[in-house]
Amino acid sequence: MVEHVVDRAAQIPGVTDLVVAVPDLEEDDRLVRALDAAGIPSVRGPAADVLHRFTIAAEITRADVIVRITADCPLLSPVIGGLVVAAFLEDRWDYASNTVERTFPRGMDVEAFSRAVLDEADRRATADDEREHVTPYIWRRPECYRIRSVRADVDRSDVRLTVDTEEDLRLVTAVHEALGPRDSLDLDRVLALLARRPDLTALNQHVRQRGPVR
Repeated sequence: MVEHVVDRAAQIPGVTDLVVAVPDLEEDDRLVRALDAAGIPSVRGPAADVLHRFTIAAEITRADVIVRITADCPLLSPVIGGLVVAAFLEDRWDYASNTVERTFPRGMDVEAFSRAVLDEADRRATADDEREHVTPYIWRRPECYRIRSVRADVDRSDVRLTVDTEEDLRLVTAVHEALGPRDSLDLDRVLALLARRPDLTALNQHVRQRGPVR
């Protein structure tokens, strides 16, 4: 699934380099070996302090803009990712995402932020959830940072396409198999399939998202 997400992230317009930030746990050595075999760059960093892991990745790659994609989004749309990147670059915001005000389905999450803001968050963030989830220190402080919200034309935040549970995995696997690799890149086609197949959305409609408080 990680390789699938990497392939989609690489198709986001404006993304020039890609690296997987992997926890430095022994249990994740297998993942790194798989990434190496696939020719996908990776860096290692603290398992719980994902904010610092991202800072390490930015230092190694010398990135001045970071586009964050989480590895549990196998149906990620490169088009939507491109919208977020373009919005960030339009007026060089400190932070842009389609999750500030959620209108896209879960699983389409994309964040873009400057290296300067990342480094500042790494220096200053102290709350556990701000270290674990990378960006809460930034988006919780609109008085300090210029934040851009990217919204969908129609609110579909009720749709869950991320993978945190076995039921989530069953849903996205069924969508991918029904549409194929190319058509499953298109969110409109995914939503049309789900409209025709309520049995699919029923698979994970009971799952409640966990994460930082906004």
